[in-house]
Amino acid sequence: MKKKTFLIVYLVLSVCFEAAAQRRITIKLASMVPENTPWGAALNKLSAEWSAATNGEVRLQIYANGTQGSEEAVLQKLNMNAIQAAVLTSFGLNRIAPETLTISCPFLIRGDDELVEVLKTLKPELEAKINSGNYYSLAMVRGGWVRFFSRNPVFVPADLKRQKVGTFPSEPELAQAFRAMGYQVVNVDEKRLLVALNGGSVDAIYQSPIAVAAFQYFGIAKNMASVNIAPFMGAIVLNKHAWESIPERYRGELARISRRIGNEIETSLLQLENDAIATMTKHGLVVNAINAQQAQQWYDDMSRVAPALLGTTFDRATYTKIEEILKKYRSEK
Repeated sequence: MKKKTFLIVYLVLSVCFEAAAQRRITIKLASMVPENTPWGAALNKLSAEWSAATNGEVRLQIYANGTQGSEEAVLQKLNMNAIQAAVLTSFGLNRIAPETLTISCPFLIRGDDELVEVLKTLKPELEAKINSGNYYSLAMVRGGWVRFFSRNPVFVPADLKRQKVGTFPSEPELAQAFRAMGYQVVNVDEKRLLVALNGGSVDAIYQSPIAVAAFQYFGIAKNMASVNIAPFMGAIVLNKHAWESIPERYRGELARISRRIGNEIETSLLQLENDAIATMTKHGLVVNAINAQQAQQWYDDMSRVAPALLGTTFDRATYTKIEEILKKYRSEK
Protein backbone atom coordinates (compact mmCIF):
# COMPACT_ATOMS: atom_id res chain seq x y z
CA MET A 1 0.00 0.00 0.00
CA LYS A 2 2.80 2.38 0.93
CA LYS A 3 4.59 1.57 -2.29
CA LYS A 4 1.44 2.30 -4.30
CA THR A 5 0.91 5.62 -2.48
CA PHE A 6 4.53 6.61 -3.10
CA LEU A 7 4.15 5.79 -6.78
CA ILE A 8 1.01 7.95 -7.07
CA VAL A 9 2.72 10.88 -5.31
CA TYR A 10 5.78 10.48 -7.56
CA LEU A 11 3.64 10.49 -10.71
CA VAL A 12 1.67 13.55 -9.58
CA LEU A 13 4.84 15.47 -8.76
CA SER A 14 6.41 14.46 -12.07
CA VAL A 15 3.39 15.77 -13.96
CA CYS A 16 3.47 19.02 -11.95
CA PHE A 17 7.19 19.56 -12.53
CA GLU A 18 6.80 18.78 -16.23
CA ALA A 19 3.88 21.21 -16.53
CA ALA A 20 5.89 23.90 -14.73
CA ALA A 21 8.86 23.32 -17.04
CA GLN A 22 6.60 23.62 -20.07
CA ARG A 23 5.23 26.93 -18.76
CA ARG A 24 8.71 28.44 -18.42
CA ILE A 25 9.67 30.64 -21.36
CA THR A 26 13.29 31.52 -22.00
CA ILE A 27 13.91 34.57 -24.18
CA LYS A 28 17.46 34.96 -25.46
CA LEU A 29 18.42 38.63 -25.70
CA ALA A 30 21.48 39.76 -27.69
CA SER A 31 23.32 42.99 -26.94
CA MET A 32 26.40 44.58 -28.48
CA VAL A 33 26.90 46.49 -25.23
CA PRO A 34 29.48 45.32 -22.65
CA GLU A 35 27.95 43.91 -19.48
CA ASN A 36 29.82 46.39 -17.24
CA THR A 37 27.92 49.44 -18.56
CA PRO A 38 24.61 51.08 -17.60
CA TRP A 39 22.97 49.19 -20.46
CA GLY A 40 24.40 45.91 -19.22
CA ALA A 41 23.34 46.52 -15.62
CA ALA A 42 19.87 47.56 -16.76
CA LEU A 43 19.41 44.40 -18.83
CA ASN A 44 20.32 42.26 -15.82
CA LYS A 45 17.80 44.24 -13.77
CA LEU A 46 15.20 43.75 -16.49
CA SER A 47 15.80 40.00 -16.42
CA ALA A 48 15.41 39.85 -12.64
CA GLU A 49 12.22 41.94 -12.63
CA TRP A 50 10.63 39.94 -15.45
CA SER A 51 11.31 36.74 -13.56
CA ALA A 52 9.83 38.16 -10.35
CA ALA A 53 6.75 39.55 -12.13
CA THR A 54 5.99 36.18 -13.78
CA ASN A 55 6.88 33.90 -10.86
CA GLY A 56 9.79 32.59 -12.89
CA GLU A 57 7.69 31.67 -15.91
CA VAL A 58 9.44 34.16 -18.23
CA ARG A 59 13.22 34.28 -18.15
CA LEU A 60 15.53 36.63 -20.05
CA GLN A 61 18.89 35.11 -20.91
CA ILE A 62 21.32 37.92 -21.74
CA TYR A 63 24.07 37.52 -24.36
CA ALA A 64 26.15 40.69 -23.90
CA ASN A 65 29.43 41.96 -25.37
CA GLY A 66 28.43 41.35 -29.00
CA THR A 67 28.76 37.58 -28.67
CA GLN A 68 25.88 37.11 -31.14
CA GLY A 69 27.63 39.15 -33.84
CA SER A 70 26.91 42.44 -35.58
CA GLU A 71 23.49 44.09 -35.59
CA GLU A 72 22.90 42.67 -39.06
CA ALA A 73 23.71 39.15 -37.82
CA VAL A 74 21.53 39.68 -34.75
CA LEU A 75 18.59 40.74 -36.92
CA GLN A 76 18.96 37.59 -39.01
CA LYS A 77 18.95 35.46 -35.85
CA LEU A 78 15.97 37.41 -34.54
CA ASN A 79 14.03 36.66 -37.72
CA MET A 80 14.97 32.97 -37.50
CA ASN A 81 14.00 32.88 -33.79
CA ALA A 82 17.53 31.68 -32.91
CA ILE A 83 17.36 34.60 -30.49
CA GLN A 84 14.14 36.26 -29.47
CA ALA A 85 15.18 39.76 -28.41
CA ALA A 86 17.92 42.31 -29.06
CA VAL A 87 19.26 45.71 -28.17
CA LEU A 88 19.44 47.66 -31.44
CA THR A 89 20.79 51.11 -32.31
CA SER A 90 19.41 53.47 -34.95
CA PHE A 91 21.19 51.46 -37.65
CA GLY A 92 19.60 48.15 -36.67
CA LEU A 93 16.21 49.81 -36.16
CA ASN A 94 16.54 51.28 -39.65
CA ARG A 95 16.21 47.74 -41.06
CA ILE A 96 12.90 47.35 -39.22
CA ALA A 97 11.48 50.87 -39.46
CA PRO A 98 13.48 53.04 -41.93
CA GLU A 99 11.88 56.18 -40.48
CA THR A 100 13.97 55.74 -37.32
CA LEU A 101 17.29 56.65 -38.95
CA THR A 102 15.92 60.00 -40.12
CA ILE A 103 16.16 61.16 -36.50
CA SER A 104 19.94 60.73 -36.93
CA CYS A 105 20.18 62.83 -40.11
CA PRO A 106 23.28 65.01 -39.49
CA PHE A 107 22.59 68.51 -38.13
CA LEU A 108 18.82 68.22 -38.46
CA ILE A 109 18.14 68.00 -34.71
CA ARG A 110 20.65 70.17 -32.83
CA GLY A 111 20.23 69.60 -29.09
CA ASP A 112 18.53 67.60 -26.34
CA ASP A 113 15.64 70.06 -26.06
CA GLU A 114 14.88 69.70 -29.77
CA LEU A 115 15.19 65.92 -29.63
CA VAL A 116 12.77 65.69 -26.72
CA GLU A 117 10.30 67.86 -28.63
CA VAL A 118 10.57 65.72 -31.78
CA LEU A 119 10.19 62.46 -29.85
CA LYS A 120 6.94 63.61 -28.25
CA THR A 121 5.39 63.12 -31.68
CA LEU A 122 7.65 60.61 -33.37
CA LYS A 123 8.40 58.06 -30.65
CA PRO A 124 4.83 56.68 -30.39
CA GLU A 125 4.63 56.58 -34.18
CA LEU A 126 7.95 54.75 -34.55
CA GLU A 127 7.05 52.20 -31.88
CA ALA A 128 3.69 51.63 -33.56
CA LYS A 129 5.51 51.06 -36.88
CA ILE A 130 7.85 48.52 -35.25
CA ASN A 131 4.92 46.77 -33.55
CA SER A 132 2.91 46.58 -36.77
CA GLY A 133 5.43 44.18 -38.31
CA ASN A 134 7.18 41.11 -36.99
CA TYR A 135 8.56 42.82 -33.89
CA TYR A 136 7.55 44.38 -30.59
CA SER A 137 9.31 47.41 -29.09
CA LEU A 138 9.79 47.02 -25.34
CA ALA A 139 11.65 50.31 -24.83
CA MET A 140 13.07 53.03 -27.06
CA VAL A 141 15.59 55.43 -25.53
CA ARG A 142 17.88 58.32 -26.41
CA GLY A 143 21.43 57.00 -26.69
CA GLY A 144 23.34 60.29 -26.75
CA TRP A 145 25.05 62.29 -29.50
CA VAL A 146 27.55 61.57 -32.23
CA ARG A 147 30.50 64.01 -32.35
CA PHE A 148 33.55 64.54 -34.57
CA PHE A 149 36.89 63.44 -33.09
CA SER A 150 39.94 64.32 -35.15
CA ARG A 151 43.71 64.37 -35.28
CA ASN A 152 43.71 68.10 -36.12
CA PRO A 153 41.29 70.73 -34.79
CA VAL A 154 37.91 71.05 -36.51
CA PHE A 155 35.78 74.18 -36.25
CA VAL A 156 34.14 74.46 -39.69
CA PRO A 157 33.41 71.97 -42.50
CA ALA A 158 36.53 73.03 -44.43
CA ASP A 159 38.70 71.82 -41.51
CA LEU A 160 37.20 68.33 -41.69
CA LYS A 161 37.33 68.13 -45.48
CA ARG A 162 41.13 68.21 -45.26
CA GLN A 163 41.12 65.04 -43.14
CA LYS A 164 40.21 61.42 -43.93
CA VAL A 165 37.02 60.46 -42.10
CA GLY A 166 36.66 56.83 -41.01
CA THR A 167 33.25 55.22 -41.35
CA PHE A 168 32.00 51.72 -40.56
CA PRO A 169 30.53 49.39 -43.24
CA SER A 170 27.53 48.91 -40.91
CA GLU A 171 26.66 52.63 -41.23
CA PRO A 172 26.36 53.21 -45.01
CA GLU A 173 23.62 55.81 -44.63
CA LEU A 174 25.75 58.25 -42.62
CA ALA A 175 28.74 57.58 -44.89
CA GLN A 176 26.58 58.50 -47.88
CA ALA A 177 25.47 61.72 -46.18
CA PHE A 178 29.04 62.78 -45.36
CA ARG A 179 30.28 61.83 -48.81
CA ALA A 180 27.56 64.01 -50.32
CA MET A 181 28.78 66.88 -48.13
CA GLY A 182 32.24 66.55 -49.68
CA TYR A 183 34.20 64.69 -46.99
CA GLN A 184 36.93 62.13 -47.69
CA VAL A 185 35.15 59.05 -46.35
CA VAL A 186 37.22 55.91 -45.72
CA ASN A 187 35.53 52.60 -44.98
CA VAL A 188 37.21 50.81 -42.08
CA ASP A 189 36.30 47.74 -40.08
CA GLU A 190 35.28 48.73 -36.55
CA LYS A 191 37.76 46.29 -35.02
CA ARG A 192 40.62 47.92 -36.97
CA LEU A 193 39.72 51.54 -36.33
CA LEU A 194 42.42 52.09 -33.73
CA VAL A 195 44.99 50.57 -36.11
CA ALA A 196 43.75 52.85 -38.90
CA LEU A 197 44.06 55.92 -36.66
CA ASN A 198 47.55 54.88 -35.56
CA GLY A 199 48.65 54.22 -39.13
CA GLY A 200 47.30 57.49 -40.52
CA SER A 201 44.84 55.97 -43.01
CA VAL A 202 42.11 57.68 -40.97
CA ASP A 203 42.38 61.14 -39.38
CA ALA A 204 38.89 61.68 -38.00
CA ILE A 205 35.86 59.72 -36.85
CA TYR A 206 32.26 60.43 -35.88
CA GLN A 207 31.40 58.52 -32.74
CA SER A 208 29.64 58.63 -29.42
CA PRO A 209 31.92 60.10 -26.73
CA ILE A 210 31.14 57.02 -24.63
CA ALA A 211 32.57 54.73 -27.32
CA VAL A 212 35.58 57.01 -27.92
CA ALA A 213 36.41 56.94 -24.21
CA ALA A 214 35.88 53.17 -23.93
CA PHE A 215 38.12 52.31 -26.90
CA GLN A 216 40.68 55.06 -26.18
CA TYR A 217 40.41 56.60 -29.66
CA PHE A 218 41.00 60.04 -28.17
CA GLY A 219 44.64 59.11 -27.61
CA ILE A 220 45.14 59.87 -31.32
CA ALA A 221 41.98 61.77 -32.28
CA LYS A 222 42.68 64.36 -29.59
CA ASN A 223 40.23 67.01 -30.79
CA MET A 224 36.46 66.97 -30.34
CA ALA A 225 34.28 69.51 -32.15
CA SER A 226 31.61 70.75 -29.75
CA VAL A 227 28.83 70.73 -32.36
CA ASN A 228 26.30 67.88 -32.12
CA ILE A 229 26.28 65.90 -35.35
CA ALA A 230 23.27 63.70 -34.69
CA PRO A 231 21.39 61.96 -31.90
CA PHE A 232 21.06 58.20 -31.97
CA MET A 233 18.45 55.91 -30.54
CA GLY A 234 18.58 52.55 -28.83
CA ALA A 235 15.77 50.05 -28.35
CA ILE A 236 15.01 46.66 -26.85
CA VAL A 237 13.05 44.69 -29.44
CA LEU A 238 11.43 41.24 -29.38
CA ASN A 239 10.31 39.27 -32.36
CA LYS A 240 6.52 39.06 -32.47
CA HIS A 241 6.50 35.29 -31.96
CA ALA A 242 8.35 35.66 -28.64
CA TRP A 243 6.05 38.44 -27.43
CA GLU A 244 2.93 36.45 -28.28
CA SER A 245 4.34 33.35 -26.57
CA ILE A 246 4.25 35.24 -23.25
CA PRO A 247 0.94 34.65 -21.42
CA GLU A 248 -1.30 37.65 -22.00
CA ARG A 249 -1.83 38.16 -18.25
CA TYR A 250 1.85 39.16 -17.94
CA ARG A 251 2.35 41.34 -21.01
CA GLY A 252 1.07 44.63 -19.61
CA GLU A 253 3.27 44.44 -16.52
CA LEU A 254 6.34 43.35 -18.49
CA ALA A 255 5.84 46.27 -20.88
CA ARG A 256 5.58 48.69 -17.93
CA ILE A 257 8.75 47.29 -16.35
CA SER A 258 10.58 47.61 -19.67
CA ARG A 259 9.54 51.24 -20.21
CA ARG A 260 10.56 52.20 -16.68
CA ILE A 261 13.97 50.57 -17.01
CA GLY A 262 14.31 52.17 -20.44
CA ASN A 263 13.86 55.57 -18.81
CA GLU A 264 16.53 54.67 -16.25
CA ILE A 265 18.90 53.65 -19.06
CA GLU A 266 18.31 56.94 -20.85
CA THR A 267 19.13 58.99 -17.74
CA SER A 268 22.29 57.02 -16.99
CA LEU A 269 23.53 57.21 -20.61
CA LEU A 270 23.15 60.99 -20.74
CA GLN A 271 25.16 61.27 -17.52
CA LEU A 272 27.73 58.76 -18.77
CA GLU A 273 28.27 60.82 -21.93
CA ASN A 274 28.99 63.95 -19.88
CA ASP A 275 31.30 61.98 -17.59
CA ALA A 276 33.15 60.48 -20.57
CA ILE A 277 33.85 63.92 -22.05
CA ALA A 278 35.00 65.25 -18.66
CA THR A 279 37.31 62.28 -18.13
CA MET A 280 38.82 62.48 -21.62
CA THR A 281 39.39 66.23 -21.17
CA LYS A 282 41.41 65.49 -18.03
CA HIS A 283 43.54 63.10 -20.10
CA GLY A 284 44.36 65.33 -23.05
CA LEU A 285 41.21 65.69 -25.14
CA VAL A 286 40.77 69.22 -26.52
CA VAL A 287 37.19 70.39 -27.01
CA ASN A 288 37.05 72.74 -30.00
CA ALA A 289 34.31 75.20 -28.97
CA ILE A 290 32.27 76.11 -32.04
CA ASN A 291 30.47 79.47 -32.07
CA ALA A 292 27.04 80.16 -33.59
CA GLN A 293 28.43 81.39 -36.93
CA GLN A 294 30.64 78.32 -37.30
CA ALA A 295 27.78 76.01 -36.32
CA GLN A 296 25.63 77.58 -39.02
CA GLN A 297 28.18 76.52 -41.64
CA TRP A 298 27.59 72.88 -40.66
CA TYR A 299 23.82 73.33 -40.83
CA ASP A 300 24.03 75.03 -44.21
CA ASP A 301 26.33 72.33 -45.56
CA MET A 302 23.77 69.65 -44.71
CA SER A 303 20.80 71.69 -45.95
CA ARG A 304 22.52 71.98 -49.32
CA VAL A 305 22.68 68.18 -49.86
CA ALA A 306 19.61 67.04 -47.89
CA PRO A 307 17.16 67.10 -50.85
CA ALA A 308 19.28 64.55 -52.73
CA LEU A 309 19.29 62.20 -49.72
CA LEU A 310 15.55 62.17 -49.12
CA GLY A 311 13.73 59.12 -50.37
CA THR A 312 16.98 57.14 -50.48
CA THR A 313 19.14 57.60 -47.38
CA PHE A 314 16.47 59.23 -45.20
CA ASP A 315 12.69 58.93 -45.19
CA ARG A 316 11.18 62.00 -46.85
CA ALA A 317 7.91 62.11 -44.89
CA THR A 318 9.67 61.75 -41.54
CA TYR A 319 12.24 64.40 -42.46
CA THR A 320 9.46 66.83 -43.40
CA LYS A 321 7.62 66.09 -40.16
CA ILE A 322 10.76 66.73 -38.09
CA GLU A 323 11.39 69.99 -39.97
CA GLU A 324 7.85 71.17 -39.21
CA ILE A 325 8.14 70.30 -35.52
CA LEU A 326 11.49 72.10 -35.24
CA LYS A 327 10.36 75.15 -37.18
CA LYS A 328 7.46 75.63 -34.78
CA TYR A 329 9.58 74.88 -31.70
CA ARG A 330 12.41 77.26 -32.70
CA SER A 331 9.98 80.07 -33.49
CA GLU A 332 8.43 79.80 -30.03
CA LYS A 333 11.72 79.74 -28.09
